[in-house]
Amino acid sequence: MKVLVTGGAGFIGSTTCSALEDAGHTPVVLDSLVSGPAAFTRGRLFYHGDMADTALVRRIFAEHPDIAATLHFAARIVVTESVAQPALYYRENVVGSLTLFETLLALGQTRVIFSSSASIYDSPADLRVDEHSPLKPLSPYARSKRMTEEMLGDLCAASQDTPSPMRAIALRYFNPVGADPKLRSGPYIADPTHILGRLMAAAQGRAEAFEITGTDYATRDGTGLRDYIHIWDLAQAHVAALEGFEGAFEAAAREGQGEVSFLPINVGSGNGVTVRELVTAFGAASPTPITVREGPRRPGDSAGAYADTTRAQRYLGWTARLTVAEAMESAFAWEAVRGERLNAAGAQEQQFQP
Repeated sequence: MKVLVTGGAGFIGSTTCSALEDAGHTPVVLDSLVSGPAAFTRGRLFYHGDMADTALVRRIFAEHPDIAATLHFAARIVVTESVAQPALYYRENVVGSLTLFETLLALGQTRVIFSSSASIYDSPADLRVDEHSPLKPLSPYARSKRMTEEMLGDLCAASQDTPSPMRAIALRYFNPVGADPKLRSGPYIADPTHILGRLMAAAQGRAEAFEITGTDYATRDGTGLRDYIHIWDLAQAHVAALEGFEGAFEAAAREGQGEVSFLPINVGSGNGVTVRELVTAFGAASPTPITVREGPRRPGDSAGAYADTTRAQRYLGWTARLTVAEAMESAFAWEAVRGERLNAAGAQEQQFQP
């Protein structure tokens, strides 16, 4: 299939593009390059622009009328930035997505796979969450994901009596780590906020120390607990959602959910690892020692959660296969080639001219 991939120059989006290509599909990338590097679009059909640019989105579908689905990754994703600049996150993540969805509906594009987040969940006592667990997003970033889910669900429901009813799958990501095993893409931000990037910075001397932010949570060692999923497993979940799109809704109907049009699905490893445990594992894999410090909680952080992935297994036939140790191995391998990959020239760009 040919698929539109918004945010396809980002870490998760570009890795998913590689997984799609490996499976025989053709991604058409739409990205503003506000954060994602142009190098990650090399050799792909690429349109440089914003998802809220209706004229550009219409042009893409006019030039590629065989696009079968839209994978929507484009979003701002830094929690601390969202706390400092909430208007930016609501404008770009929510309003921008609404404009995109309205354009898709007008074009009769009926299949959407949305990049959501497990940060929308509350932290239950046992920290295990399924798709029916209570929601409690703690940051503007997380709230923007919840709002977009609700908005997309409403649009799908309202379209069911139209000639082109829309259906959507929201993949609720837990914590992606690692890099593409073939090293085509990986983390690219110079000063990353995600945990493995901060650990890598400490190991390479780019940061003085790694700080554990929060040691007073109700977890087995007081540090936050997360579900760390290898980025390649996460990419494969999108391929499974694309290829099994119809089957997922059929499975939901067989389980008694009726004719649903919006389907949230957890995508994680199904295991909980504390920050302190991850630091210990990273230290064992790192060729250089790291200095670890303890600090206060960050705004918007929670005790965390880990995924019940039963629905992903039943509806998509997907389960995570790679380990945190393998994610670390790929992360170290990516760091060795990151500069070379990002500095390579020659991105194939189809530039939109207003």
